[in-house]
Amino acid sequence: MYFEGSEKKLTLTINHHNISLLNDFDDNFWQQLVERCQAKILSKITNQQCTAYLLSESSLFIWDDHFVLITCGRTNLVSAINFFIKAVKPSDINQLIFQRKNEYFSYAQPSNFFEDIKQLQQNFNGCAARFGALDSHHNYLYHLTKTSNQNLVNSSYEFLAYQISPETSEFLCQPNLTVDQIREFLQLSTILQGFQVDDFLFSPFGYSLNAINGEKYLTIHITPQQNSSYVSVESNLNLLSITPHFLSLLQPASFDLIAFNQAEFSELNNHYIPKNYLIKEQVESTLCSNELVNFANYIQPMATKIAPYTIDI
Repeated sequence: MYFEGSEKKLTLTINHHNISLLNDFDDNFWQQLVERCQAKILSKITNQQCTAYLLSESSLFIWDDHFVLITCGRTNLVSAINFFIKAVKPSDINQLIFQRKNEYFSYAQPSNFFEDIKQLQQNFNGCAARFGALDSHHNYLYHLTKTSNQNLVNSSYEFLAYQISPETSEFLCQPNLTVDQIREFLQLSTILQGFQVDDFLFSPFGYSLNAINGEKYLTIHITPQQNSSYVSVESNLNLLSITPHFLSLLQPASFDLIAFNQAEFSELNNHYIPKNYLIKEQVESTLCSNELVNFANYIQPMATKIAPYTIDI
């Protein structure tokens, strides 16, 4: 059994002087938007600054002036974008950033990145780039060519872990596992003090968590199957300082870090990343909107031989 844990991600910023995403759109609207990309809303937590929906295929976070939609599996996120733009004026969209990561099972996806951006270009004027080598970990990014005198979204971070340790995979795949056991394993109380937490354990495998505290958010998605294990953590907390926490628990063979608007990306990585991980590639670019984007891929050299993976026929 396999599941594509690697996500597609949309960050869309609007002119909040004309529209309030929190006040002008109700639950039914967001439910319809989520359904457009073949996902469902499972639950919701909210405060005055942010609303977070836990989805059957990842998460949706909404603030007054922007929202972040993350979907995994065989979802079609562009369909959700097409739905949203029918509800607003084109001039009300300040920026749109669409991302797709390298996938384990890209052949099983309903579309690829190039087909997605071809659709987006029918409604927007944008440009695209690939962060990372084509034959390795990489992140495709499409954004509008609109310019801005200020950053439209504050700093945000992504930690993407691949091939977690066999022991961790076995623990997360055990029958009768509970959300409390996963929270305890991840030691979330140490990093989510004061946060509202909403999480869900999928059957037979998989775990998702949303957490919010004022404008701050953090989301975790775990695909634990050993043949395609993947864990993502995304937040506007400084994940670079928290990365060692997750590395010690997950012990992945490799991981990616992506940061928006973090000028000290390299310096912080040099300080926090354990020395047993080696940096394979690092990419930096400033978008038209003045968003600074950094990408880094880290690997842990293999010291011993392993057996091949058995393929079900």
